[in-house]
Amino acid sequence: MPKDAVTLIVILGAREGQETILEAELRALVAPTRKEDGCLGYDLYRAADAPGAFWLHEVWASREAHAEHIHTPHFLRWNARKDALLASRDATFWKRIA
Repeated sequence: MPKDAVTLIVILGAREGQETILEAELRALVAPTRKEDGCLGYDLYRAADAPGAFWLHEVWASREAHAEHIHTPHFLRWNARKDALLASRDATFWKRIA
């Protein structure tokens, strides 16, 4: 793991009635994001008991690599759509310490 690597945990809640569309939009991010040079891991989860809750576990080579990600066409498409789909969003960067 690169010494500058960071993990981003994103917890998303769908607006009522938007669960299926939100899942499709999130799934559309996975393949192109995993192909990015600075992406070390990008996994999408859906809560087992709450169909509108999603969790992204992203690992980036650096904060700079993530900064490049937010300028990609697939991310910009998501960014333009997300407000109509999300009831909540929480994102936190983490550094591995052990």
